[in-house]
Amino acid sequence: MLTGAGLSGGNSIKFNYSFRIILGWTLLWAVLATFTNFFLGMVVAIVINKKGIKFKKIWRTILVTTIAVPQFVSLLLMNKMLQSDGVYNNLLTLMGLQTINFLTDPFLAKVTVVVVNLWVGIPYTVLSCTGILMNIPEDLYEAAKIDGANSYKMYMNITLPYMMFVMTPSLITTFIGNLNNFNIIYLLTGGGPNLDPNMVSTAGQTDLLITWLYKLTVNDQAYDMASVIGILVFVICAIISLIFYSNTNSFKNEEDFQ
Repeated sequence: MLTGAGLSGGNSIKFNYSFRIILGWTLLWAVLATFTNFFLGMVVAIVINKKGIKFKKIWRTILVTTIAVPQFVSLLLMNKMLQSDGVYNNLLTLMGLQTINFLTDPFLAKVTVVVVNLWVGIPYTVLSCTGILMNIPEDLYEAAKIDGANSYKMYMNITLPYMMFVMTPSLITTFIGNLNNFNIIYLLTGGGPNLDPNMVSTAGQTDLLITWLYKLTVNDQAYDMASVIGILVFVICAIISLIFYSNTNSFKNEEDFQ
């Protein structure tokens, strides 16, 4: 896998290059998808649950509606809307603006999948954060106000530590899930665009290891390389899970949470 040994001709060099590029994007994607969803979802949850905000049930219902629609339906619809002749580019054309290559430009395709993932993932984070926010003791905030703390200091010293203590195991699980997030990549971009001549034909700029594994199995019948990728994905997930979870406050100081 690391050297391309056993592959014929120049394909070994391409395979090795493809593996390194896809591995790097897989890790970057998992970080971006996990933490953008978490922090933006937490902000939305705080805003909705803030005192004085009206129609809280309506805002929560709107967010839950996104979850109610099957994800594969949403992603396939979004794929059609983001095509060069899709709804968004047609609107840009009508406004006299230049069209955008959402899915055919390597950089924009990566940005697009991260943004679409926000729309898919934030509602789950909001629901989780809402339950936690409602259980933070109010006297902590009242004591902080008496001491002269502003909203930012209360967030950094009360809300965020409390949320991280409870949510860190979930964050690790979400990170591992995003490493293997087959749906959003395959249904939205198909792993493409495939514009890098140094990569093997089955590998695209937005492919994750899991989607590349699928292509190698279904399209190329390269079961040997696909099996190795599957084993490496397991090893990566196991190492990350063990290291990060064993160093969290949730694991070390579980008895401190009251």
